[in-house]
Amino acid sequence: MNDATDILGTAERWMAEGRRLALATVIETWGSAPRPVGSHLVIDDAGGFEGSVSGGCVEGAVIAEALDAISTGEPKMLEFGVADETAWQVGLSCGGRIRVFVERLG
Repeated sequence: MNDATDILGTAERWMAEGRRLALATVIETWGSAPRPVGSHLVIDDAGGFEGSVSGGCVEGAVIAEALDAISTGEPKMLEFGVADETAWQVGLSCGGRIRVFVERLG
């Protein structure tokens, strides 16, 4: 079983428990990125989460946007990119960029 399957299994369990959820998925990367396309992060409406789409400040921003998506039902397309001098501070290495799709489940 791979990481993506584990996260999707978690989402399935959490939904069965009646939690309101969002799923964030890495859909595109450029340059160096800490997580590959297809990586998932599942977030519940209490701010609980499992998985990873990047790490660092990017993950915190994705969680905040996911909470909004849970509340409004509106999906979001997020893009994060950094200059080389700030890359490590936000969890992207060597100027990498990522695009993350966030959607409410259920």
